[in-house]
Amino acid sequence: MEDIFEETARIKREGEKAALATIISVKGSAPREEGAKMLIREDGTFLGSIGGASIEAEVCHEATRVMSEEKAKLLHFDLTGREIAEEGMICGGVMDVFVEPILPQPTLYIFGGGHISFSLAKIAKMVGFRVVVIDDRSEFANPKRFPEADETLADDFQVVFPKLKINKSSYIVIVTRGHLSDETVLEWAVRTDAKYIGLIGSKKKVSTLFLNLQSRSTPTEVLERVHAPIGLDIYAETPEEIGVSILGEIIKVRRGYKALATKS
Repeated sequence: MEDIFEETARIKREGEKAALATIISVKGSAPREEGAKMLIREDGTFLGSIGGASIEAEVCHEATRVMSEEKAKLLHFDLTGREIAEEGMICGGVMDVFVEPILPQPTLYIFGGGHISFSLAKIAKMVGFRVVVIDDRSEFANPKRFPEADETLADDFQVVFPKLKINKSSYIVIVTRGHLSDETVLEWAVRTDAKYIGLIGSKKKVSTLFLNLQSRSTPTEVLERVHAPIGLDIYAETPEEIGVSILGEIIKVRRGYKALATKS
């Protein structure tokens, strides 16, 4: 039998969402006792039980909203005279169910260890991101230079790619030292499940890289996912300001608002 807590850990590890429903209060006759739990996955399947099918159907419906809004909700059920078909019994009590979202920690993958990355890593850590910095130069990707980062990887980008577990809670920022490496990372990134992909550079640079990838059969609709030029338009100039601009756009996407993938 699957364990709810083990499944919760797996869901968070895989970058998925779920909702955990827990009976926190029971008065009178109810199908389950306080503390009973049910884990509802994104696809509607669930693990555990908090009562009969009718109650669980209502909880599953609300769980979808809890996952979407990423906010917990308290549900109140008056079971007076309500038949729980599975047990063939008539309940006469009330029950409160607390439904909370299970969310993975978002991970920010920063490709490039320059000045912008230096500031971006600090800010991202402050707002709750797991931070991974990748550069093909060890002097630019190491724990001493990025003490806030959870992980630093110094190797050829092509070697690093297979080591990264990218999912729907992943955010990718491409700020490497040159066009060629930016293009290499971008070509890989657009084929991942990352929630956000941002590419630094002028409109001319972005257009050139897109044309290069299209010439190698990268679909246009895939490139439309890319936020480029990267960041919110706040007239940022310094590396610190650019870092704020980039993370502002990432937060906008993370919180569910539709940010424009390209800027006019």
